[in-house]
Amino acid sequence: MNLCLFDLDHTLLPLDSDHAWGKFVVSLGWADGQRQSEINDAFFLQYQRGTLDLDAYIEFATRSWRERPVAEQDAAHARFMRECIAPAIRPEALALVDQHRRQGDLMAIVTATNEFVTRPIAAALGVDTLIAVELERDDCGRVTGRIHGVPSFREGKTVRVAQWLAGRGLGVQDFPRVTVYSDSPNDLPLLELATHPVATNPSAALEAIARQRGWPLLRLFPTP
Repeated sequence: MNLCLFDLDHTLLPLDSDHAWGKFVVSLGWADGQRQSEINDAFFLQYQRGTLDLDAYIEFATRSWRERPVAEQDAAHARFMRECIAPAIRPEALALVDQHRRQGDLMAIVTATNEFVTRPIAAALGVDTLIAVELERDDCGRVTGRIHGVPSFREGKTVRVAQWLAGRGLGVQDFPRVTVYSDSPNDLPLLELATHPVATNPSAALEAIARQRGWPLLRLFPTP
């Protein structure tokens, strides 16, 4: 059995689901449009530059919805899936996932986006295991705006993958082939863990690194 790890945003999806959710809550009237957009865009730029303050971002990203009733949160996310995510799921991405499934690979999506936003997306893509930023919840199950455990961001992705595999009595070294798909240099620690790193819809920065190191390039969809 081989191991296959997928990044999500701009890798299996042609968009950033976290950024898209931030825009969506504005459309619901849950946040002030101009202020939300300015801060959301600023954090997104930090992410692209590799300087994201993830704790500050999670507090901001959950602020507009975390105190709303759970039923209201779930209904909004279902609408988000219908209107924003489902139209963006490309057959090329589904085919890639299916290829690894048919090969019998152990698969996971490993993303720096939080689990509230991404769990339904992983299910729609047909990947059972999601390693995402876990949100802290209080004794009543309400999201607090803080991160629980090690965030799956940069080096944290390798830590979370190791924890997941250890729970199955495995380590990365137990797999003859480890394939990692990602678009971002933020994922270099995870890509460097792979026997077969694949720069997928890569940013200019990752494409330069991939060409220098002789990594394959994969373009599942046109990039803007």
